[in-house]
Parts: sequence; C-alpha cells; structure tokens
Amino acid sequence: MDYEAVLEEVAAFVRPLVGRGQVARYIPALACVDANAFGIAVADVDGGVYGVGDWKTPFSVQSISKAFSLALVLAEGGDMIWERVGTEPSGNPFNSLVQLEYENGIPRNPFINAGALVVTDRLQTLTGDAGAATLELMRAESGNRDVGFDLEVAASEGENGDRNAALAHFMASYGNLENDVPTVLDHYFRQCSIEMNCRDLALAGGFLARHGLRADGTRLLPRREAKQVNAVMLTCGTYDAAGDFAYRVGLPGKSGVGGGIVAVIPGRCTLCVWSPALDSRGNSVAGVAALDHFTTLTGWSVF
Repeated sequence: MDYEAVLEEVAAFVRPLVGRGQVARYIPALACVDANAFGIAVADVDGGVYGVGDWKTPFSVQSISKAFSLALVLAEGGDMIWERVGTEPSGNPFNSLVQLEYENGIPRNPFINAGALVVTDRLQTLTGDAGAATLELMRAESGNRDVGFDLEVAASEGENGDRNAALAHFMASYGNLENDVPTVLDHYFRQCSIEMNCRDLALAGGFLARHGLRADGTRLLPRREAKQVNAVMLTCGTYDAAGDFAYRVGLPGKSGVGGGIVAVIPGRCTLCVWSPALDSRGNSVAGVAALDHFTTLTGWSVF
C-alpha cells in the first residue's frame, strides 16, 4: 500500500469540506483553534507512520483519551468495569443527564461523558493518578516523551464544567463513584486536555490494531478485551452519530471535540485525522469524510 499517495488523494478529496462546521466554542480555550486546519496520518502495525497536511500540529485530544483510559482500566482491573457502565449506544448527546435517572446512575457506555467519568474514577482507584496513567500510556505508545497536558485547556474545562459536575454528583448519589467528585473531575479534565498530533495518536492507538500488543511487543490487553474496546468504539465512539459513522466508515473510531478522530483497522493500521470544525453532534466534518474516502479507496473495513 502506498500510504502517502492514498493520503494525498484523501486530502485533495476533502479539501472543499475543511472549515465547514464550528469549532468547540463551549470550551473557551478551544474556540481560537484554526478551523481550516487539516491533517491525517496512518501508522501500520509494524510501526511505520505516514501523513499529510497538518499531521504534526498538536491539538487537544479531548474524548479520544477515553479509549486509552478504558484500555488501562481493562488492563489493570479486568472486565469488572462493565458492572458500572454499559456497552450500548446512548442515542443522546454526549453530556446528557436524561438516561442516568431512569437507569439508576449507570451510564450507557464508557464514551459518553458520564461513562468516561466512571472509567476515570475506576482508573483513579486502580492507579492513584488516573490522568498521569493515561498520559504515560499515550507517551509510551507514541514514542514521544514530550506529550503532555495543556493546563490552560484543563482549567478552561474546569471553569465551564458544570454539566460534568452534575453528572458526577448524580452518579455519586447512586454509589457509582469510588472517589470524591472533585478528584474525578480534575483527572478527567486533565486527561481530556492531553495535546498530541496525528502522527503520535496514530502510533499510540496501534495496540488496538495489533489485537492488544503494545509497540514494544508486550501485551497490554488480551485479544478478547482489545476486541471489546474496538467494538464499543464502533458502536459508541462518535457520540450520537455512531450509527451514521459505522454506516459510512465501517471502522472502530473515537472522536473528540478538539476535531480529532482515531480509527482502527484491526490487523492493518491505525488512522488519525484532525480538522477542528465540527458538525452539530461534535464530530469533525472533514475528518469523517476523510475516513470515509480512505476506506473507499482501500476497500478496508471491519465488514
């Protein structure tokens, strides 16, 4: 596969879409990001990485980090997390309070905000520092020790995080948090503030393409649990547009409101695309189109 040629064709195809949509203005620190940026990278299972456009420009990973914290919880604590969070698509916005009340404080899946807070809470219990554990995994798998938190973004989220605080307090009232709410929120906001580029994220997600094997050949997850993460990414990874994403792209994917999307082709490669302008459901307009065109050109999907 001539990855660079394919990526150049993808970039040319989506160029008219770059800038369509809106950047995430409800997080003030993200509101000034250039809506016309676009980058895409692919990392194969052997560690080769290729990219075009703004693929080496750092951006806020936001909810993409949730796939990594979930993998760590499964690696450290096994599948007991599924007693506290479900695996079903929500059909509601990622920060919705609606379902929690009639489902007794159990979030639908680990990628909506409520579910990610439960995962962060469990990771805090298992490691003593959930934010640092997530950062360390992403540093190690990307091979970039300079990856770090963007503390301005974390502070901005904290100052505008009333909805997340409400979700956390509501779940705590049902006994579905082990740690105090401020601690969980702090680690959650720091985790979401991690700053990486397309190259680093494509490499970092490689263990999901290698069925749980890390970049150094050691095993992070059993094959069964790597399959679980990929499955939930496919059905729940792009907010309440997951069905449309599965229909168009046909790959496990996790998006973030920073404009990034990581997608996995098990046994082949991991992709990361970034374009900050979002659609009404929080996914990158050009990013989804780029992944759709990549699968069209290569014929690769999980189906």
